Amino acid sequence: MKFQASYIKHELQFLKPAKTSRGEMQTHPVYYITLKNGNAIGIGEAAPLKGLSVDAIDGLEEKIKQFCMLINEGIHPLDLDIDKFPSVRFAFECALKDLENPTEHILFDTDFIRGKGIPINGLVWMDSSDEMLKQAFKKVEEGFDCIKFKVGALDFDEECRMLETFRKKYSHSKIEIRLDANGAFATDEALRQLKELERFNIHSIEQPIRAKQIEMMQEICAISKIPVALDEELIGVDVLTEGKKLLQFIKPKFIILKPTLLGGFSLSEQWIKYADELNIGWWATSALESNIGLNAIAQWTSSLQTSLPQGLGTGSLYKNNIQSPLKVKAGFIFYENFLNWQSLNELELRNY
Repeated sequence: MKFQASYIKHELQFLKPAKTSRGEMQTHPVYYITLKNGNAIGIGEAAPLKGLSVDAIDGLEEKIKQFCMLINEGIHPLDLDIDKFPSVRFAFECALKDLENPTEHILFDTDFIRGKGIPINGLVWMDSSDEMLKQAFKKVEEGFDCIKFKVGALDFDEECRMLETFRKKYSHSKIEIRLDANGAFATDEALRQLKELERFNIHSIEQPIRAKQIEMMQEICAISKIPVALDEELIGVDVLTEGKKLLQFIKPKFIILKPTLLGGFSLSEQWIKYADELNIGWWATSALESNIGLNAIAQWTSSLQTSLPQGLGTGSLYKNNIQSPLKVKAGFIFYENFLNWQSLNELELRNY
């Protein structure tokens, strides 16, 4: 089967700078890759994150051009040499799935596309502790019962005071707290800090220390009473040859699946297979994609029969996101199929 491939670059603009322990983001360049087969069209999004994705490189756009040229010459997208380009692999996988269904942007036929919501956590971005508390309280008022705090950028004692203030208002029986350190804790301080955080009844903490320190991560997972979830630790790992050994050695309680950063759905499902075999829990999160990628991840997640709150609430972060049927209400993300998708042709006119 021969495809015609093309792409559109789009610079997503954050409503306010997105802060993590790795720094601050004001824009996020993404690439919408289109595959055509006759009159059928499929679209996928490559949205690598600088400083995190293995393919967030200066020459990525040129590589995408080359991949499109090779596809137009007759090579199947998944036969390309794209192992070192996980976000591109994800985009091609999504475009191929999109081609299978005549309805626009429907990749998986599940109850989600018929109106059943997926529970999600309310994400609190890094800011001053006062502003983070305002965000958290607002999320609870909006109906979220699982709040995820980004931590590691402020003074640790200040973050503890923030969590203490939140817990005084909302007990663990009312609101679940997740933490995401993005690898910010120092290895010689991490266990002490995790011990201190126990009093806040934390559901889990993502990536307390930097990735690729697997002996220390193993020790932390063995000792910490707060369940540890691996996130960045999975990025750049060949799941087929190294994934199961990594999970067997570290023994985390959870893993976080970001298909954009892990190379798509099929490789993410391999992580799930190993996690299930080892009794490790998991949930999926977006990686700051626009609504094109977020929609694909939400539909995929809905096909996997998981009940944990997912990390799929990032669609409202941008000034110029793609208008879509995705809506977040009362702690759930919904696909409201009576709403229309924005045409990407408008982006093409703006970007070229």
